[in-house]
Amino acid sequence: MSSDLHHEGPLHGVRVVEFGSLLAGPFCSQLLADFGAEVIKCEPPRQGDPMREWGQEKPHGKSLWWPIVARNKKSITVDLRTPDGQAVARRLIAQCDVVVENFRPGTMERWGLGYEQTSAENPGLIMVRVSGFGQTGPYSTRPGYGSVGEAMGGLRYVVGDPQTPPSRVGISLGDSLAGTFAALGAVMALRVRDRSGRGQVVDSAIYEAVLAMMESLLPEYALGGHVRERTGAILPNIAPSNVYPTRDDGLVLIAANQDTVFRRLAAAMDMADLSTDPRFGTHAARGRNQVELDEIISKWSEQHDTEHLMTLMVEHDVPVGQVYRAPEMLRDEHFAAREAIVRLAHPEFGEFPMQNVVPRLSMTPGKVKWVGPQLGEHTDEVLTDIVGLATSEVDELRASGVI
Repeated sequence: MSSDLHHEGPLHGVRVVEFGSLLAGPFCSQLLADFGAEVIKCEPPRQGDPMREWGQEKPHGKSLWWPIVARNKKSITVDLRTPDGQAVARRLIAQCDVVVENFRPGTMERWGLGYEQTSAENPGLIMVRVSGFGQTGPYSTRPGYGSVGEAMGGLRYVVGDPQTPPSRVGISLGDSLAGTFAALGAVMALRVRDRSGRGQVVDSAIYEAVLAMMESLLPEYALGGHVRERTGAILPNIAPSNVYPTRDDGLVLIAANQDTVFRRLAAAMDMADLSTDPRFGTHAARGRNQVELDEIISKWSEQHDTEHLMTLMVEHDVPVGQVYRAPEMLRDEHFAAREAIVRLAHPEFGEFPMQNVVPRLSMTPGKVKWVGPQLGEHTDEVLTDIVGLATSEVDELRASGVI
């Protein structure tokens, strides 16, 4: 393995152009960039991707989300709604291995940038298309956000307390799932192209990415007549596996539903008789008496401080984890030892912490090299070095507002 490949990542040499905005498509490109692909993000001049403005907290008026989702990417500005901008985009696509786009289906075709049009000049091109409902079917032209995909893919209905309307997970999970499957599709398509020389379309629909996560939900109804309902913090009949309170107002997740593990938990609680109690002695019995068992464990756990409870569980080899927020993550020794959080220099914020690359490759690991770029930071570099425009042509495009 060459030292260059080791340092640059497994996708070094793959050039990606990203069209689109917000999260699902850009998250796909983030994953590819994490592992060494050269990702060129194409943004509208002057306004850029709305993600530059998104996020709950905005110190200095700047998004804290943008530096993460645009990390390792280059930014250029091109107005794709103009003929000159479309011409620039076609020339750029001709020099790329992968296009990632998340416009509503049909938009790229209207701009002369669809797969049939661009692959005629670049037969090895892979076009990754991320959308709410996919490129085909009666709903394909509908706008589709991640929240809609989570609802129709089945996730929203099963999340939350059974006594309340469906909840949402506190992150944009549908978008991220669609982006993850899109990145997987891109890598598989690159593998095929290595053998055949031909590219193809990768069609990642948000609702289908969510649906793929829904375990046995469909046959449970089709074959068993059962509709999964919201169950709050538990999975029915999987006990004990819940969040339990501690004396110092902590929350600790204990998962001891396997028979051997439950015996260790009972010993740690100094209640060994629980493991032979007919109500709790088997997996099925614990499932039938889940509420009662959780009440027993909660009354016991709230007599102990969090640190002591964690130590007790670890000593008895019981799976346990404190319910973490950002402060706990930033000071955890395991996070630090594995460098799960990486810190980079940011021009406005200084040291900027963010999640590191996942998964870990032993020989060709990914790397976060820089935070999300300034709008159009790499326009001149890309248009001259990759597209092949003369400096005078770039100046003319800028003067006309195309870039």
